[in-house]
Amino acid sequence: MTDSAIPATDIHNLGSSMRKEHYHNVVIGSGEAGKFLAWTLARQNQSTIVVERSALGGACPNVACLPSKNVIHSAKVASLLRRGEEFGISTDSISVDMRGVVRRKQGMIDGLADLHIERFNTSGAEVVVGEGRFVEDRTIAVELRSGGTRLLRGERVFIATGTRAQVRIAFRIGDEPKTEMITATDLLVAAGRTPNTDRLDASKGGIELDAAGFIRVNDRLETTAREVWALGEVAGSPKFTHVSYDDFRVVRDNLAGGNRTTTNRLIPSVMFTDPELARVGLNETEAKRQGIAFRVAKIPMAAVLRSRTLSETRGFVKALVGDDDRLLGFTAFGVEASEMLAAVQTAMLAPVPYTLLTDAIFAHPTTAEGLGVLLSERPKYEPIVVRDDQVTV
Repeated sequence: MTDSAIPATDIHNLGSSMRKEHYHNVVIGSGEAGKFLAWTLARQNQSTIVVERSALGGACPNVACLPSKNVIHSAKVASLLRRGEEFGISTDSISVDMRGVVRRKQGMIDGLADLHIERFNTSGAEVVVGEGRFVEDRTIAVELRSGGTRLLRGERVFIATGTRAQVRIAFRIGDEPKTEMITATDLLVAAGRTPNTDRLDASKGGIELDAAGFIRVNDRLETTAREVWALGEVAGSPKFTHVSYDDFRVVRDNLAGGNRTTTNRLIPSVMFTDPELARVGLNETEAKRQGIAFRVAKIPMAAVLRSRTLSETRGFVKALVGDDDRLLGFTAFGVEASEMLAAVQTAMLAPVPYTLLTDAIFAHPTTAEGLGVLLSERPKYEPIVVRDDQVTV
């Protein structure tokens, strides 16, 4: 291995003209899937290098999952303080210091950055900061942020470049361009995400993309190129950090001789709104579309006594149960809804009848205790099957 850099002249015409640095593994992207794979392979005494063009650790610890939850918690504290009288607490005045909010968030981000650096150092995986693109089979030219270019050749290559927010601006021929100012208190951008493959030159590596730019993979996350894998969102996996981590486990186990796939994964999701919305498995519409018979159990969140201790009784808890008494799906909308998912998901994975949760002894008072309340009576509705052509959304 060498740290020498070659001047970045015409990166598109590299390949046989530049001396290649050979590694067992080249990982493009240091997000959830990429970093865990790099750490694992490097600890097996395999020469491993990670190409990262932006922030070490990817979006989750730097700008996405964790920073957003950090700020959300600050907002929750402010909300509770403003409700002080409701809890028997007197406060003269409440103000939010956004500099302080940002300082707390940045402190967490900095701590996570130090943790990532430590993990990379102890694992033995090398990190190069720059943008990589394929120049030929399993060969990546990296345009270094510090200047120059390195040419990396991997016995195996793993692509984990993720996605980015997509903002579409459409113009139609014949329309006169104009500017319109809209004033609002909030802005929601929900235009979807686009894969980070536009500057990868994937075709030069024999890697096929789909029409949306995601990398084509099979259920083992293998691409159309030999000894090249794609993991996480860039491979079209559901856009959750926990799914990217499972993609890592799929590839890790298969490299060790296993036969793990991404088929039929049970994937939980949470919206960290106030109150939270958490779900796993099917909802009614999805079950009807698939022609699956189901019964429904549903209670208001106020029936979960923990919500009363917190003065947060908004919402509901709902479960879908199949003919065989197995849980088909679960949705909770309310305080600490996310904390109910683990028990339900474990029961669904086992799988065991819903009565196991009915008979379980849950600590009191917890939100999980609400599962026993929810399922203590036989789900109310008889099984029904609705054909696809009968479903309206």
